[in-house]
This record gives sequence, structure tokens and C-alpha cells, in this order.
Amino acid sequence: MGYCQDDQLVNKICDLYEKISKLETLKPCEDVDTLFKQLVSTCIPPNPNIDVTKMSENIKEMRSNLIKICGEAEGYLEHHFSSILTSFEDNPLHHLNLFPYYNNYLKLSKLEFDLLEQNLNGSVPKTVAFIGSGPLPLTSVVLASSHLKDSIFHNFDIDPSANLVAARLVSSDPDLSQRMFFHTVDVMDVTESLKGFDVVFLAALVGMDKKEKVKVIEHLEKHMSPGALLMLRSAHGPRAFLYPIVEPCDLQGFQVLSVYHPTDEVINSIVISRKLGGEDVGNGVVHDHIDQASDLECNCSKIHVIMNKKKSIIEEFAGANEEQLT
Repeated sequence: MGYCQDDQLVNKICDLYEKISKLETLKPCEDVDTLFKQLVSTCIPPNPNIDVTKMSENIKEMRSNLIKICGEAEGYLEHHFSSILTSFEDNPLHHLNLFPYYNNYLKLSKLEFDLLEQNLNGSVPKTVAFIGSGPLPLTSVVLASSHLKDSIFHNFDIDPSANLVAARLVSSDPDLSQRMFFHTVDVMDVTESLKGFDVVFLAALVGMDKKEKVKVIEHLEKHMSPGALLMLRSAHGPRAFLYPIVEPCDLQGFQVLSVYHPTDEVINSIVISRKLGGEDVGNGVVHDHIDQASDLECNCSKIHVIMNKKKSIIEEFAGANEEQLT
């Protein structure tokens, strides 16, 4: 096979990669659905022994290719279901549960909202940007309809066809059609308007490798307002075979507030940070008070968090040898 090292889990992922890379199409069909379901179910169980950053170059190359394939397949899947949903004569948003991963988005959005709430000083963001919203902007839809019911959402995507079906999806909803807007543009060309957002979400697949991701983050740091919050999605353990990793050292110019690694079917980790230059308020988050101007060691395993279900309190622990809590 050429890629795989002596590890049962990694070998299985490599085997699935080989099969997926030989598919004639990545558009939804029985073969595609079966293989990607197997891939996701293989990568979801937490495994503290899996650290993709320490694997061989062959494995890293395979992972990079796999993330790109997963991104392409995810785009096709979202286009497919967005087209199905917009075919309903009544409000398409009433049928979102047809999307196979809808419950995952409900849980992920709730987690992200809880983290936001802990770091907003009790205020509600007036304007929210979602970069890389895609053809099925579920995070924006769920947050706008269930959690941030008075906020204005601006969705940015480089693909005009994605924005076309996404806009059609919300056009018949009397509420969201007035609070949700779509912009077809490369985020690297968005400058001054970024200063107008209280919260910026960056989709997991915007910047599919480390270099691209850091370039986008640096651009956001340059143009976001001081004190604004940046919500990023990362991946941990075997889940990093599906999505790129964002580490604290990637967030120069931001104060990292919390890193949360879900252990259930929610795949993405969540990283929340605040653009430096604004008022620094703890909001119940315990910080290490690291000097952001200095180089941060790239090791997300050194930031451990627990989410208390009753109070949504986030605690961070530093130390290279501490036991992983999530």
C-alpha cells in the first residue's frame, strides 16, 4: 500500500482511503455513502494514542489527500440535500432533519453557543460572520433560529453555486430571510467589512492545510476588530484524518480562551479566541496568561477543558504530562 504504518486503526483508515480514492465519483450514491460512513465511524472513537502530527511523512501525505477528498465529498453531499430541501413547496427549513448529519450540527451549534455565551460579557452579538458557509449553511441557520434570534448573519463563500442554493433555502422563511445574507467572495479579499462583526466563524474546511489555514487566520487578525471573537473548528485524535487541526500557536494576535474536544458523534473540536487589543475580561475562563507575542508551542493536548453541563464552566489546565480529560 505504501502509506501505512504498523497500527491497526491507521491501517484501516489507509485501507478506506485507498478504496475512496478509486471511486469514480464522490457525489452521493450507495458506494460513496457506505465508504464515508465507515470512515467516519472509524475516526470518531477517541484515541489518545493517535497524534497525526507525529506520524510518518507518508501518513501525513495520505491524511492531506484524504481531507481534500472529504471536503469535496462534503460539498457534493450538501449541494445534493440543499437541492432536495429547496424542492419543498413549504418552508424548506422545516425539513432539515432529512440531512443525515443534522443532529450533529444541532449539538455542535449548541456547544459553540455555550462557549460564546461564556465569553460575551452577557451581551448578544449584533452581527455574525460565517466564512465558508457552503450550500447548506446549517450552523448559521441553527444559531439564528434557536440561539441568536436577534443577530444578523453574513455568510461568505467563494462558490457562487453554493450561495445560490443556500440563499434559496432561507428565502421562504419570514424571519431568516430578513436576517441572513450571502456574499460570494474569497475571504482574503474581505477587509474593512470584517471590522463590523462581533463574532466570526471559520469553517473547518476553509484552509485545508496548515499553511492555508494560518494565512486565513493572519488575514482575520489583521482586519477583525479588537475584542471580537473568532470561532474555529479543529480536530483531535483520529478525527484529524477528516479535518485540519488548529493549534494555539496558529492564533498569533488572538487570546485563546478555550479548546473543547467532543467525545461523542460531534466530530469537530472547537477553538474560541478573542482578537487582542480590546478589553481583556475573564468571563469565568481560567487563562495561563501566555504572552501572545511570544511563540506558543504547537500542542493542543496541553490545553484541556471540561464542560460542566449545568453551568457550562470551562476550565483549562496546562502541563505537558497531565492526563487528557476529554
